[in-house]
Amino acid sequence: MRRTAIATTTAALCLTLAACTGTEPEVNTKPNPQATKTADNKAPETTKAPAPKDAGIGDTLTLKGLEDGQQIDVTITKISDPATPKDEFFSPDDGNRWIGFQVQIVNTGTKVYDDSPTNGMKVADSEGQWFNGVIAEIKAGPSMASGVTLKPGAKALGWAVFEVPKNSKIAAVQFGMNSGFSDQTGEWKLK
Repeated sequence: MRRTAIATTTAALCLTLAACTGTEPEVNTKPNPQATKTADNKAPETTKAPAPKDAGIGDTLTLKGLEDGQQIDVTITKISDPATPKDEFFSPDDGNRWIGFQVQIVNTGTKVYDDSPTNGMKVADSEGQWFNGVIAEIKAGPSMASGVTLKPGAKALGWAVFEVPKNSKIAAVQFGMNSGFSDQTGEWKLK
């Protein structure tokens, strides 16, 4: 009985704190021009065309977490579609395929980033269906660690894998801090 009361009180407190943040959920699709790099890892020249309206593969989005000082720059650097399983023991279900996104996270905040990055990721197809990630190893490269702890200035790089129907055309990738519970979500459009 006491555990139930504690669990109920804890759940109510979490909902109250979430409601009291005073911020509305936000989807950020605007690339950070200072963080987005060209293929040779240099900042884009100012004489080039302006940044695209919506972020795409290779663009960096700056995202904030639930607490002051939590901030990261996130870049979807590469895509592998379809993603080839790393070994013969694991593969997508019949009628599905894996798609991988290489993600780079740089802690640009003042607090330690401590999260499970792939928990806060999902993809959408052109029909509006949303898909969560799966635990899978692909030949494209190492998976993103399930738990990442980065001091300010540190970075992490790895692949996030999603299982989608073979005929789905993936249209967007989303990423949110705090395992997807932050008020701000980054979104990259696929062309």
